[in-house]
Amino acid sequence: MIKTNEIIGKNLSEDLIIIEDIIWDAECKNPDEPFKFTEEGFRASLKIFMANMLDKTWNLQEKNKLSQEERIKQAEEIAKELKKLVKKYTGINTLDLYKLKK
Repeated sequence: MIKTNEIIGKNLSEDLIIIEDIIWDAECKNPDEPFKFTEEGFRASLKIFMANMLDKTWNLQEKNKLSQEERIKQAEEIAKELKKLVKKYTGINTLDLYKLKK
């Protein structure tokens, strides 16, 4: 039985590949021109990255037969590391990306 998230992942993968191709093409044609993604676009790309990262982590955890407790700890560590990386190189606190704007 195919799970809902598996269907979503496969369908979104096709769109993500198209987006990747568009970005590669634009970077080749205009290497010195930034994209100027919106804050919402940046947030969305981080969510997509994190979902993919956790998906691949899940596969490795399954292979290594990690306990649920170990899996949760790893997921929390990944989130903390990504938050730290984003803050260091962009000055953005990822939690601020989800605050409601007034």
